[in-house]
Amino acid sequence: MPSPAAGKILGEKGIAATDVAGTGRDGRITKEDAQNAQAKPAAPAPQAAAPAAAPTAPAAASSAPAASGDRNQRRERMSNLRKTVARRLVTVKNETAMLTTFNEVNMQPIMDLRNKFKDQFKAKNGVGLGFMSFFTKAVCVALKEWPSVNAQIDGTDIVFNDFCDISIAVSAPKGLVVPVIRNAEQLSFEGIEKEVVRLAGLARDNKLTIEQMTGGTFTLTNGGVFGSMLSTPIINAPQSAILGMHNIIQRPIAENGQVVIRPMMYLALSYDHRIIDGRESVSFLVRVKELLEDPTRMMFGV
Repeated sequence: MPSPAAGKILGEKGIAATDVAGTGRDGRITKEDAQNAQAKPAAPAPQAAAPAAAPTAPAAASSAPAASGDRNQRRERMSNLRKTVARRLVTVKNETAMLTTFNEVNMQPIMDLRNKFKDQFKAKNGVGLGFMSFFTKAVCVALKEWPSVNAQIDGTDIVFNDFCDISIAVSAPKGLVVPVIRNAEQLSFEGIEKEVVRLAGLARDNKLTIEQMTGGTFTLTNGGVFGSMLSTPIINAPQSAILGMHNIIQRPIAENGQVVIRPMMYLALSYDHRIIDGRESVSFLVRVKELLEDPTRMMFGV
């Protein structure tokens, strides 16, 4: 039997008196016996026998196999030009109501005209006759007819330009640059081609000045030289529109009720809807298409 003090301690510990050997007179459980007593660990519960496992297919790999070969990374600080371009592009997306309208142009008339006169043109002018002069000429005519496409927003004002300073997107060693052909509407095919060659050379040599890359009123960009089939070019702020040229692909089209194969190019005009309405943007692009598909009038002024 435990003493009253020992019984209280055992009760608090949850230990039965029969599990404690007393050291007092006649085997009595003392207070010290109760303080030193430890509860017996519970016996493990019997477990049911596990059923025999059925044969299974080999387990699938828990993860993809580790990649083999070199897995190096290289970190490179962005150039000032790249940072400036990135900042401007984000600004344009956030601060303009940009939309894009599309059309296609049959390049066969231009290609026929170039093939017929390119040798004479180069012999006389010292430069080749490229597509850029045709597009620049067509754009200048259309900008005169749709002046809002050649305008820009300045605060709460719309600034209309009576001249066409055409920015030409050029791929340079340090990134994309957009030198400007000033007063392109006054230049001949020869003058435009010479200016394109001069500005492209400066871009390749990283010799373009800030002044030569600013102040344009409209931009031409030709992703087709890299194989682009279709894109939505981003406006070159503070301008209000940009025309994207693309790859020339032989495609079947309908002419006079007959299916024929023609060299076709998709055109994309991105524009700021705050200043240019849908009617103006579509009409501008249709006019460019008409001029390009009848290039003789532009080239000879007839």
